[in-house]
Amino acid sequence: MSALFEPYTLREVTIPNRVWMPPMCQYSAAPEGPLTGAPHDWHFAHYAARATGGTGLIVVEATAVSPEGRISPYDLGLWNDTQAEAFRRITGFLAAQGTVSAIQLAHAGRKASTDRPWKGGAPVGSEAHGWQPLAPSPVAFDDSHPVPDELTVDRIREIVEQFAAAARRALDAGFEIVEIHGAHGYLINEFLSPHSNHRTDAYGGSYENRTRFALEVVDAVRAVWPDDKPLFFRISATDWLEESGWSPDDTVRFAGELHAHGVDLLDVSTGGNASGVRIPVGPGYQVPFAARVRAETPMPVAAVGLITDAEQAAKIVANGEADAVLLGRELLRNPSWPRLAARELGGEVRVPKQYHRSV
Repeated sequence: MSALFEPYTLREVTIPNRVWMPPMCQYSAAPEGPLTGAPHDWHFAHYAARATGGTGLIVVEATAVSPEGRISPYDLGLWNDTQAEAFRRITGFLAAQGTVSAIQLAHAGRKASTDRPWKGGAPVGSEAHGWQPLAPSPVAFDDSHPVPDELTVDRIREIVEQFAAAARRALDAGFEIVEIHGAHGYLINEFLSPHSNHRTDAYGGSYENRTRFALEVVDAVRAVWPDDKPLFFRISATDWLEESGWSPDDTVRFAGELHAHGVDLLDVSTGGNASGVRIPVGPGYQVPFAARVRAETPMPVAAVGLITDAEQAAKIVANGEADAVLLGRELLRNPSWPRLAARELGGEVRVPKQYHRSV
């Protein structure tokens, strides 16, 4: 059997295979009213289709820990119990299919309050359900974004607690794994990188200070997340800046520290914190960053980034470059990719009885 279809255990959670779905925002939640930020039929159908297609682990899209932490007014949230209750329909169905459910907890920072991508993704104001973004420093993402409000230390501590509260609700909602979003130019990534963090207090300046907020979030979430359940962290391994940015060396150093603080797997992506950079996009272009973390630290890793065919995915796992692969666009195109890949490689995935004709 291909290593791609071997089970993988972290703490006491066993994932049936190494084909995983990364968080991909759907921008489809209600922007106002009693069900603001709650998943509904679209989200259920979206995640259910990939579960019936054989995906071993599904990471639910970036879910905000507070209203102002959303990327757009149409993002999912987990800052109240109504939202947690709505997620149970999804986690229950995924569990019935043998798929492990995870959720990415996030705060968008200075990249918050934007429109949906198919509407252009530009910043929106109060007339379109928008709000004033927050960030480590009053530095706009680019010329089209507003200058965010600089977070006070009291507000930083409040956001740390919001992550912990969201993790408690994630457990109540039935999730088996929590992932902390520290990538793609959102709030935690903004603190990590000197490109976006210009603070002069205990949360800025040195590497130790810039990583302080991220580690405080990890510690707060780990304190409320059960010891038998894994905790993931998503990171941008590089800002793709030659100078003054977060680097692959920083990522390797930080991976060891995250592992010591109770993170069980690093979900390795890149970019998103600096506008206008040139990224050499190509098949598997981010895999080497994951492979380096896995080789140089005790941290397990998942690789992502234009992984599209079965042989390519299988080799990444078999060669020890990553412990699992995350397929984004390919699973959007083909929810049954894992089943088809298993047939091609001689592996096995669970097939719903109702789909017995497809075996």
